[in-house]
Amino acid sequence: MIKKLSFKTILIASLFVWAFVACNSEKEDGDVTDVVIYGGTSAAVTAAVQAKKMGKSVIVISPDTHLGGLTAGGLGWSDTGKKEVIGGLSREFYQRVYDKYQEDSAWNWEDKSEFGNKGQGTPALDGEFKTMWIFEPHVAEEVYDEWIAELGIEVLRDEWLDRDNGVSVEDGKITSIRTLSGKEFKGRMFIDATYEGDLMATAGVSYHVGREANSVYGEEWNGIQTGVYHHRHHFKALDQPIDPYWTPGDPSSGLLPRISGEHPGIKGEGDDKVQAYCFRMCMSNHPDNRIAFPRPANYDSTQYELLVRIFDAGWDEWFGKFDMIPNRKTDTNNHGPFSSDNIGMNYDYPDASYERRKEIIQEHRDYQSGLLYFVQNDPRVPEETQKEFQEWGLAKDEFTDNGNWPHQIYVREARRMIGKYVMTENELLQKKPTPESVGMGSYTIDSHNIQRYVDENGHVQNEGDIGVPLPGPYEIAYGSLVPKKEEITNLVVPVAVSSSHIAFGSIRMEPVFMILGQSATTAAILALDEGIAVQDVAYEKLKARLLEDGQVLTMADQIVSK
Repeated sequence: MIKKLSFKTILIASLFVWAFVACNSEKEDGDVTDVVIYGGTSAAVTAAVQAKKMGKSVIVISPDTHLGGLTAGGLGWSDTGKKEVIGGLSREFYQRVYDKYQEDSAWNWEDKSEFGNKGQGTPALDGEFKTMWIFEPHVAEEVYDEWIAELGIEVLRDEWLDRDNGVSVEDGKITSIRTLSGKEFKGRMFIDATYEGDLMATAGVSYHVGREANSVYGEEWNGIQTGVYHHRHHFKALDQPIDPYWTPGDPSSGLLPRISGEHPGIKGEGDDKVQAYCFRMCMSNHPDNRIAFPRPANYDSTQYELLVRIFDAGWDEWFGKFDMIPNRKTDTNNHGPFSSDNIGMNYDYPDASYERRKEIIQEHRDYQSGLLYFVQNDPRVPEETQKEFQEWGLAKDEFTDNGNWPHQIYVREARRMIGKYVMTENELLQKKPTPESVGMGSYTIDSHNIQRYVDENGHVQNEGDIGVPLPGPYEIAYGSLVPKKEEITNLVVPVAVSSSHIAFGSIRMEPVFMILGQSATTAAILALDEGIAVQDVAYEKLKARLLEDGQVLTMADQIVSK
């Protein structure tokens, strides 16, 4: 027998069902995060902080275990350029670093007074607070981690984007991303804060790898640069040419390791090569805080035969880029014709699979760790250089979960978006005005070497190292942070920005990435609040908010002494 239900019972049941559906719909909506950030770089941190400060839900999906990218990965001697144009959260980071070094506990291996004017206590240019631009890797990471914790920002680490089909796009919008672990993250706005531009590439956004020909954007310093010698990272810096063959003068004996037998190309034309990578080494000369450079398992001294010839030619600048940071440590960078830059061994990195990238990174580590061991131990190294270098080792209290080796390789350049606006050397050199500034850069237009080859005279030579001074700080266009509107309308890209190779050579500095992380997020949230594409954000509104938050957009806004 079927019992007939009363109207009241039916009504109550209906209301219950409606409430259940509404509750679950609300829960489902709640699973959609306002701002989803992919990446663990310095820009990812400032992007997340800005989103939280603007009252939005945010999550950081980081393929890295450690936050901060290069800033926390060994680049402690900041490439600041003109500090007057570093504002907003980027400047706040350096203020927080300064605060760390006011604590006596921060000085374990050196007296604070001994560090003196090498960075400690640099007065901020507005006279109200202080900043510190030179720091140890672990201190930078502590600052980032504490900043994230203060604001309660959720960070998932060691989560890698599924680059095959892990980005869902509907009607020109990214709706969700999925990682290799199977986790899915729905969002309203997305930020690609990786050095490699993995999210934007997987989403189908246009990008470029390598050098454009000078003719593409009407530039002078892009493209192949044979015959250009701007720094001392080339063989013209030596008093005599270097023969590239195992048996000098005999091409049939074969080339020495790490010299290409290919023609370098025609000056001014483009190629698909990227500037060399390396690790920024944190070394120590304190007897109680150094570890001797270990002999790599696959050590091969013949890989450094070219360096022997360079030493024999009188090269005595091995210590030329041992930039000192607190506690008797260094941020050691490439210097000279044969150094930590692993020239020509990274061309396929930008588009490579994760597995191939790991191989490239390991090859770079093997090369660089072998180089350090070689100089410290091989009898062919000049005695004076070797003896002095034996006073150095890896800093025992840095990168303690990675064999005291930096956890971040210096990806100086990978993919670069081709977005709404492309920054070129013409904007940086102020030959053209920059529309809709969202921040400023000021570092020299800079590229490291890209090729090592045999020149027309039969000698070894490097190519690609460029250093072009600027007339002054330059503005960075908002359009360089967003894709073309017909591609994706809810993505901003503050690291793999839309720029030519040579313009990126200046933009790619860590303080600038933090600036752009903040500005990109601000624009994304304004677009979110108005329900419009990121390409349609009203610049005057964006400008007003950026200035309110301390960003420096023009020279008129620069932070000046009082």
